[in-house]
Amino acid sequence: MEKNIFGEPLIICSIIPTTGYFRDGFCRTINQDTGTHTVCAVMTEEFLEFSASKGNDLISPLPYYKFPGLKEGDKWCLCVSRWIEAQRVGKAPKLILEATHEKTLEYVPLDLLVKYAFNKSQE
Repeated sequence: MEKNIFGEPLIICSIIPTTGYFRDGFCRTINQDTGTHTVCAVMTEEFLEFSASKGNDLISPLPYYKFPGLKEGDKWCLCVSRWIEAQRVGKAPKLILEATHEKTLEYVPLDLLVKYAFNKSQE
């Protein structure tokens, strides 16, 4: 069973929209996932605009891939490197830590991830 950053069973990040490298709702990965889509993030307009400015438009729908486009409040499995890049410039979204894969800890220290913990009262 896949584990989250706390060593507990990984929970689903999002089914609507369906996210994850495997499009099964989980932020899990394999060696072929060159983006390491392990970070479960709650989208913000600021992050979505930042991502688009870096060449990854997550806002526009792509019907061919059954991708509805993301909006503020949607949960999505991000590439850990894009999240780090956004964090460095103050545009990182909050994270659902229980749905963030333990592999993320190879790139980001736990204490930093905890600072970005999403609190359900923020919804």
